[in-house]
Parts: sequence; structure tokens; C-alpha cells
Amino acid sequence: MKQRVILSLLTGLLMTGCNSAGSSGSAQQATAKPAAMSAEVTFDWFKYATPNNRPAAPAGEYANPILPGFYPDPSITKKGDYYYLTTSSFSYTPGLPILRSKNLTDWELVGYALDREEQMEFSGARISRGIFAPTIRYHDGLFYIITTSVDNGGNFIITASDPAGPWSEPIWLPEVGGIDPDIFFDDDGRVYITHNEAPPGEPLYNGHRAIWMWEYDPAAQKVLADSRKLLVNGGVDISQEPIWIEAPHIYKVNDWYYLSCAEGGTGPQHSQVVFRTRSLDEPFIPYENNPILTQRDLSWPRPNPVDTAGHADMIQTDTGEWWAVFLGTRPYENYLYNTGRDTFLLPVEWRNEWPHILPAKTPIPPTSPRPTGTSKQQGTDFYDWDDQFDGNSLSVRWQTPRDFDRHWVSVENGVLTMSPLENALYSKEMVSYVGSHQAAASFAATTEVTIANASSAEAGLAAFQSARYHYFLGLRGEQGRYEAFVEQVVDGKVATVARLPLTTPMGEPVKVKIHGEGALIDFAVEQDGEWLAVGESQDATWLSTQKAGGFVGTTIGPHARK
Repeated sequence: MKQRVILSLLTGLLMTGCNSAGSSGSAQQATAKPAAMSAEVTFDWFKYATPNNRPAAPAGEYANPILPGFYPDPSITKKGDYYYLTTSSFSYTPGLPILRSKNLTDWELVGYALDREEQMEFSGARISRGIFAPTIRYHDGLFYIITTSVDNGGNFIITASDPAGPWSEPIWLPEVGGIDPDIFFDDDGRVYITHNEAPPGEPLYNGHRAIWMWEYDPAAQKVLADSRKLLVNGGVDISQEPIWIEAPHIYKVNDWYYLSCAEGGTGPQHSQVVFRTRSLDEPFIPYENNPILTQRDLSWPRPNPVDTAGHADMIQTDTGEWWAVFLGTRPYENYLYNTGRDTFLLPVEWRNEWPHILPAKTPIPPTSPRPTGTSKQQGTDFYDWDDQFDGNSLSVRWQTPRDFDRHWVSVENGVLTMSPLENALYSKEMVSYVGSHQAAASFAATTEVTIANASSAEAGLAAFQSARYHYFLGLRGEQGRYEAFVEQVVDGKVATVARLPLTTPMGEPVKVKIHGEGALIDFAVEQDGEWLAVGESQDATWLSTQKAGGFVGTTIGPHARK
């Protein structure tokens, strides 16, 4: 067993928090603030495994999704030998994950573009607000991310010379409304921003939206006055009342300008559609064979189902091939999924100067041939990994709801130490919780936790979908010994659904485990070398997007509270 580190109140008052850097050096900043906390909790290690859901690909192929578990709305760019990708992060901090790859299929999480309080503020926000649908582009020595901070400032741009960071303070775009902005650098030096917003006049039906464009001056860091232009009203065919046209991206290929958008909403009717024009001063014409990607035309049940496919971004490789990254989901019971929306990859075929991602009524295959000239490489393992809390910084894998301030957590001498905050996970205030994305419907997460003797803290593992929907497997003191309990929060209603007294004295380590298997979730603790169930299996479907609402997937990790 590792050296135990149980810190006193004085240590908690002096603790400076945790600066975390991934292999790139991008840091998760923690603000040093005095905290009058009397209890300390330590976690010796954390292990996450997906024994029944890890995909396998034959030689020469790759498995989808390429980014499993709550990596939605992907956007991609390239510099030199590396591709760079970012996704929506909503109200999790740090935000806007930055991933890099040499082969498009194996990705390394290298940091975050939003890693400090000076850039952004999400305090008190619902977990599915915050950062929506970014676009990342590399141009003339600089990386750009343009995205939306919902409820807190609107659309903005950040820049960096190194995608691993640091990234700049936000350049706010007050004239640009709506969500899902894109930035396009034309070969004549002009720059354009496109985005989703309300249509001209009164909406004609529920879900009626439009795509608008502005010209942008990067030197002045503002859009040009009176440059706003309507590109698409409603969608491909407004007479059919298409809903939620959004996520625009502009590309220039063979003297055509292509506008690719998501249509149908981010649920089962999601799709990708495309338009083109010879000049940005002329209308965009929709493709007669739209959509170029969807799964809505398939029936249930079907093997290896992928649903809600859309929100694509495309890129060309050095060999001339085109590929698309896009979001999709992996339901375990038709439409139910707890993992959120994943990032998938498929080749793009050009026919008659139109891009095609997938033929109609075609399931997304679980494996596909690799991009030409590539082989499997080492990347971040999203399915099976462990954290031994080595070093003196919090791993880049961990995120926290809403707040960048991490004065309550540190990593030192091989343990993660928490000074528990008073707020429970059903609060929208700062909580002492770090979580990592659930990558598959079947998983097991395990840790070893110690609560100081005579402490009033409660600590263990949480499976967190939102403040209103989550489970907490906790330990607490009961007459000098531990009691294990399972707390269920459904629609904001808090209930203790199981209790189990233990013989292990307070101050000693206890292993705790959460095991998910599709619609069921189980909780267990180890005592005298034997795993003991804490209550019966619980309903994991409460952690699905369809029941909990919102746009995020479940995260799992250590939590403590007073």
C-alpha cells in the first residue's frame, strides 16, 4: 500500500491546490484560496475498465468511435504531420479538450483550450450549458477556436501558436448571435464567420432556424459592420419544415464553396446536409441527394447500432483523401445511452463534385479500413486506464463541473487528497468531484479511499450525469467504523437506496467499485478480501440522455463532501 497522507486542517488552509499538465504542458490551474475544512480524504489510485465493450479491429482497420464517451460536435484541423481536434465541453472545466493524432484514428488528449478562470466563468451553470460546438482551424501560423459560451457571453474566438496551449483570452463577438460558429479563411485573404441563429422574421414552425454569415477582420478582431448575410433559411427544403439547421462549416474545393451543416436536431433525426456555390456573393444550392450522412432511415433492432449521426467536419489528408469526423451515439436499448455523444470517423467520397459520407440506409460499420499509409499508433486509452496519482499534478483526464478553482484537491506522494467541500453533487455550487468520461455501456470503476478517523466527511465514487441525475457510492463514519451507502438523485429528488455497515475502522483504506452494465448499475465495497454488494442493482437508465435530458454523457470519479 502506498504511503498514507492524511492532512490536517492547517495543511488544508495552506494548500495551494493543483496545477496539472498533460504531456503537452497545458495546465489545469487551481486557485489558491484558504478553506476552513476540518476533514481530509485520500484516494490511493483509480482504475477504469470496459471488459465487455472494448472494440477490436482487424489488421489494417480501425474501430469506431475514435473518441468514445462524451466527445460531441467534433471539429478538426491540421498542421504539419499532426491533426488537431476539439469538441464541445459544456460546463465542465477545464474545457475545450485538445487532441492530436498523426493517423486520424488514434488520438492523444494533450490539454484544454479553456484552462483558467480568467478565460471563462461557469459558476452556477447547468452542466449542459457552457461551451457548445466549437470550430478549430489553423491558418498562417496561428490556431483559432471559435465557439459559443451559452448563457455567459455568447460567441467568441481564442487563439494559440501551440494548440497544447496556452490559449488567449476570449475575443468576444457581440454582433454574432446564435450558436455553432465556424471560421473560414478564403484564399483571397478574406475571413468569414458562419453560424446558426433565428431566421429572418417570425419563425414559421418550431425548430425553424437559419444559417448566417459575417465577414471578419482578424486584425481588428471584429466582424465588419453591415456584412451580415443569410445563407440558408430553414434547411435543404423549407417547404418540408426542416428543423435545427446548425453547425455550419465552409470549405473551398476545386473552385466550389461548400457549406456543410447538421439538420434535424441532435437526436434520432440528426443528419448532415451540404450546399454549394461558385461565389460567396451568390446563393448556396442544396445537393439533390441530401442528406450525405444519417442513421434515421434504419430500423430497430439492429446489430452494433449507431444513432444520431451528424454534425460533421471534413479534412483532406496529405495523400489527397477526404475524411469526416462526426458525432454519433451507441445505444444499449434502442435509443438509450449513458455515454453521451461520441466522435466517429468515416471516409468522404466525391461524386460529381459533391461529398458523400455514407449511402442512404447504411449502418455505420464498427470497423473500417484505415486511412492510406497509416498504421495503429499509441494514443490515449479511453477504454482501459488507471491513475496511480504519481507526480504532483492532477492528470489531464480529470474534469470538474463548472469551477476552475481546485483549491480542495492535490496530488502528492502517490495519493489524491481532497479537502471536502460542503456542497453535494446535487448542488450547482462548487463541488469536490473529479470525473472522467464513461466510455462504454459496460464498465467497472474502482478506487481505494480513506477517510480520516473521526472525520465527518463522506467520500467514494460517483456516476454523475447532472446535478439532478446521478449516483454516489459513499463511505462515512458510524461509531468509529465505516458505513457504505448508495445515494440516488433522480429528477432532483435525493434518496439513500442502500446502506451497509462495515467492520473496517475509520482511518483505514477501503476499496469501492461501481459496475455498469447497460440499463443496470451496481455498487460494491471490499471487506476482508471479499467484494460485498451495497444494495441491489439500480436503474442506470436514469443516467441516459433520454431520461436526464441535456447534452452530456456520464462522468465517473472520486467525490467527497462534508
